[in-house]
Amino acid sequence: MIEQKTPHLTNFQMWQSWKEQGDLEAKKTLIEQYLPLVDYVTNRMAIGLPKNVIKDDLASNGVMGLIDAIEKFDYRRGLQFETYASWRIRGAIIDGLRQGDWVPRSVREKAKKVEEAYQHLEQKYLRSVTDSEISSYLQVSEKEFLGMLQDIAVTTVCSLEDPIREEESETRMSLLVDDKAKNPDYKVHEFYLKESLVKGIERLTEKERTVVSLFYYEELSLSEIAEVMSLSPSRISQLHSKAILRLRGALAKHKDQLMQH
Repeated sequence: MIEQKTPHLTNFQMWQSWKEQGDLEAKKTLIEQYLPLVDYVTNRMAIGLPKNVIKDDLASNGVMGLIDAIEKFDYRRGLQFETYASWRIRGAIIDGLRQGDWVPRSVREKAKKVEEAYQHLEQKYLRSVTDSEISSYLQVSEKEFLGMLQDIAVTTVCSLEDPIREEESETRMSLLVDDKAKNPDYKVHEFYLKESLVKGIERLTEKERTVVSLFYYEELSLSEIAEVMSLSPSRISQLHSKAILRLRGALAKHKDQLMQH
């Protein structure tokens, strides 16, 4: 993903020089080397955001996240920096978006209603519910429901990044990053998170599972997924939103398990 430069020092030596000796030149070189990560994360997160969100602002926050990652990363533990930094960059961008109050209250409320509808109906029927059933529950037409999905698509960017506890910064997805390897609670959190996600994914339709797989595992953009699946980008965006809302409902159902451990 990252093209390595050919500095006088090896990558390990640069980390060693920065961490052990406080070499600011080594730190600067590391920042320049991993800047493409900021572009990569920014481009993926910019999909579906409102037009009033300036991409350069996302990138600026992303750079701050990269610097934070370089300052906090422990190179001696043998972890892959790109994975660690990607979460820090993503977190910094999301923090910037939240501070900018980029999602109107009405859109947040609409997203909450749809999420609760999925959670209630799928818990009641113990299966994936249809657009028709959700529309009926919400007392809107199917066309209006699809319009709602389009409106709330922007909220799914922060989908799994909400804090597990209001007073803490730890998120559900951050549990997947080995940031606290010595914490015995980590494996317990990881177990319940994965269990919740598995149950949620089982409720997704085939197309929704495909979108989630291509976006989060194959790392294709929504426009690339649209081409692969021969669907319009707006349809892919709707499928992504429905998948995330179903998963959020599944995670909410198991939130007590996460809180208890």
